[in-house]
Amino acid sequence: MISSLAIIALAALIHASFQLSISMLTLLSGHAIGAKTAHAKLLRLTTGFLLGVVVMTLLVLCFLAFLFQHFFGTSAPSLAWAIGCGLVFGLGVAVWVFYYRHEQGTSLWLPRNVARYLSDRTRATKDSAEAFSLGLSSVVAELIFIIAPMVISALVLIHMTPYWQLAGIALYTVISLLSLVVVHGLIGSGHKLSRIQLWREDNKRFLQFAAGGGLLVLGFYVYVDQVLSATAFASGGF
Repeated sequence: MISSLAIIALAALIHASFQLSISMLTLLSGHAIGAKTAHAKLLRLTTGFLLGVVVMTLLVLCFLAFLFQHFFGTSAPSLAWAIGCGLVFGLGVAVWVFYYRHEQGTSLWLPRNVARYLSDRTRATKDSAEAFSLGLSSVVAELIFIIAPMVISALVLIHMTPYWQLAGIALYTVISLLSLVVVHGLIGSGHKLSRIQLWREDNKRFLQFAAGGGLLVLGFYVYVDQVLSATAFASGGF
């Protein structure tokens, strides 16, 4: 159980290192501050956005776990683990290669038409309900990268009892949102967006390396723990 929770925690930390939701939160806050929005309304907007990210993260993780449990029961086959590890390895390399664009600032991998759409949506957000919807959209938009740690976590979850499944889902959700919660707290306490953005620009390559490296470490550990050990056990190696 400790090993399973450790895998979920590592996957969630990798999720937390991705930056699209944080970029959209800072953009939303910047537009609101530029429009001289009252601080109380700014907090409602950012909190609505945060809740949208929480809900969509929970929904995606629970859906994947339900899907895998429907097909595999309470024990995923080695092939499923191998495919999941392959996805993790591939996305780890992809993060290193093109997660950030090769230009100044913190422009991400998004196609420019998608980036413009999300930027326009952010600029047009005026109330908490729209901010909540924007939070949902931010998770969907980055699903191509966060799907890898979520798949591994979902495969781990189906091996657990219902009580521990709830604990694992809560653990993943809390850890995966740590960076977003920190930025939300900084904005709410009055810190300048320029300082937050400067820190992100100065550390973007470290975050990129950490995310890609974390995916490779996660994939290697899970492959050894779930695929190679099962193969060795089946052949009488243990």
